[in-house]
Amino acid sequence: MTTPPARTPDPTPTPATAPKPATVGYGFSSTMTALPGRGDELVELLLSGLEPGNPGSTEYCVVYLVSRSTSDPDVAHIIEGWTSVEDHHRIFAGEAAQAIVARFQGLLVGEATYTDLTPVRGKAAF
Repeated sequence: MTTPPARTPDPTPTPATAPKPATVGYGFSSTMTALPGRGDELVELLLSGLEPGNPGSTEYCVVYLVSRSTSDPDVAHIIEGWTSVEDHHRIFAGEAAQAIVARFQGLLVGEATYTDLTPVRGKAAF
């Protein structure tokens, strides 16, 4: 009598084994206006926040969405979701974040507007 071959476990996660989504405890949105004709530069600077070692690449930043205005190419928006306000403030006090913030000098018309958010529920998948 032969033994049947061993079954290979199914790698598909079940509800019990699937990774749990990170909780978003703090968020904010910001609108920025670049100097005329420099909207692409502003968007690229915002997107650099997703590069390895930058704030948006950390496990504490779970939503990082950069958008631009359809009516004014020099206006950009960013929405961020963080595990906690403390994590956000700690990461943004770091050298990588401060280097990005310093690059906004001379690129923006006026001050960026910020709104703190309390996330309720939603989805961000790219």
